[in-house]
Amino acid sequence: MSDVKKIATRQAYGEALAELGEKYENLVVMDADLAASTKTSIFAKKFPDRFFDCGIAEGNMASMAAGLATTGKIVFISSFAMFATGRAYEQIRNSIGYPHLNVKIAASHGGISVGEDGATHQCLEDVSLMRNIPGMVVMVPSDYVEAKAAVQAAIDHNGPVYLRLGRSNVPVINDREDYKFEMGKGVVLKEGTDVTVIATGICVDSALRAEELLAADGINAQIVNMHTIKPLDEDLVVECAKKTGKIVTVEEHSVIGGLGSAVCDCICKKYPIPVMKVGVQDVFGTSAPCDELMRRFRLDGQGVYEQVKEFLGK
Repeated sequence: MSDVKKIATRQAYGEALAELGEKYENLVVMDADLAASTKTSIFAKKFPDRFFDCGIAEGNMASMAAGLATTGKIVFISSFAMFATGRAYEQIRNSIGYPHLNVKIAASHGGISVGEDGATHQCLEDVSLMRNIPGMVVMVPSDYVEAKAAVQAAIDHNGPVYLRLGRSNVPVINDREDYKFEMGKGVVLKEGTDVTVIATGICVDSALRAEELLAADGINAQIVNMHTIKPLDEDLVVECAKKTGKIVTVEEHSVIGGLGSAVCDCICKKYPIPVMKVGVQDVFGTSAPCDELMRRFRLDGQGVYEQVKEFLGK
């Protein structure tokens, strides 16, 4: 796998903003003193009059964005996921979500893949927080290609959007000619009949690696990329439930309130079957390189493979 191109989704975000800034003159970008890390610096260099560094004041940034949105601007605000959703939650909920304003929260450095920055910066609750805001769309792209498409989809959508981006370079898995991104629609990457693995974000690559190991054991796993967690593609979830009778969800997020919870809500309501949630099991992260953390939390290909096998054994 060493020859696979790897690019961080935050890089795609910065490049997409700079490209789309030419098409949308009402596109405005804000950052909370982290433009070099979130890659909004690419937009800032190209469109300095439409970029605002709000300093380390995420709540104020969200309120400013809300005000600009009322004048017809499409506003993207960026910071690390920990600060974008943690420090600014009240303003996002009350000033952006409640009036359903056209503000996009693009949070980078989500999940344990932040690595050495440690538990204080590894936000494992952001998807849960944003899912609970009525009318908020939540997207977690799996690679560079999907992240770029998600930025365009966020612009096309009239209303608040949460876009979760990563720090680490991840494999490009969607660089195929028939690739099509549609908000709210999951994508079946591998057909299977024994179990469905529904993954999001960086864990889509882990699920694909696990599928190869499962196939070697004679297990035919169906792999689904669920890049939009809200609105969830419930039709696809039910279709998978009926086809394979068992579902495993995989996410670089707490198992409480994220993709797994969304899928379980759907399954309980529409087609009850066994579901296992693979993710961070109600603990804080810790400081270590990204690859080591993915192994430690069993979110790499080997870890996902082992947990699916355990689930099927039960």
